[in-house]
Amino acid sequence: KHRGWLFASFLAMYLVNVAGNSVIIAAIRGDTRLHTPMYFFLSNLSLVDICFTNVIVPRMLANMLGKSKKIPFAQCLTQMYFFVTCAITDSFLLAAMAIDRYMAICNPLHYTTTMSPQHCLLLVAVSWVLSHLHSLTHTLLMARLSFCGPNVIHHFFCDVQPLLTLSCSDTSINELLAFTEGSFVIMSPFILIIVSYVYITRAVLRVPSGGGRYKVFSTCGSHLTV
Repeated sequence: KHRGWLFASFLAMYLVNVAGNSVIIAAIRGDTRLHTPMYFFLSNLSLVDICFTNVIVPRMLANMLGKSKKIPFAQCLTQMYFFVTCAITDSFLLAAMAIDRYMAICNPLHYTTTMSPQHCLLLVAVSWVLSHLHSLTHTLLMARLSFCGPNVIHHFFCDVQPLLTLSCSDTSINELLAFTEGSFVIMSPFILIIVSYVYITRAVLRVPSGGGRYKVFSTCGSHLTV
């Protein structure tokens, strides 16, 4: 009974997520007025969110209904690979959006040339490439480990840390990489966003009219909240 309610709830949220992000992408592609850097990054963020959801939720829903909750090791690594890729791409895209807001507010005269379509496309491409390289490194290091059993993941999908706790091999290299390179990849977009908004806030506070300040903060508020 409880499993049925959980399945229905998560299925509804899954469908709303996919439908909502699909509508955002379609609206941005279909309206030429939205062909700006900010909306370009937003459409890519929606695409990543769809991929993110599809990596985890369908398998989780199948586990809720099915009696067998087994997942082959190759599928587990594949799920982990794409989960990490989507998570890191998400962070990089939010950082790219922060750069866009910084240029629009703090350097408006150079905005058109700096945030040209080519540069925006390059930022998105770099976000995907770095995320795939990061994920591939962790996946290859995970694949070399031995798992002696019992191979039960106390988690609803294959994540890095739950898999490391199951290994009977030496995981020091994996943990060192997660602590060093992983921390850098996660923290660098966060620091970039914070620094960008420090400069944006300073610029906004110099705006003489309250209406102007409100307009800028309302434009950036939703992004900063995310």
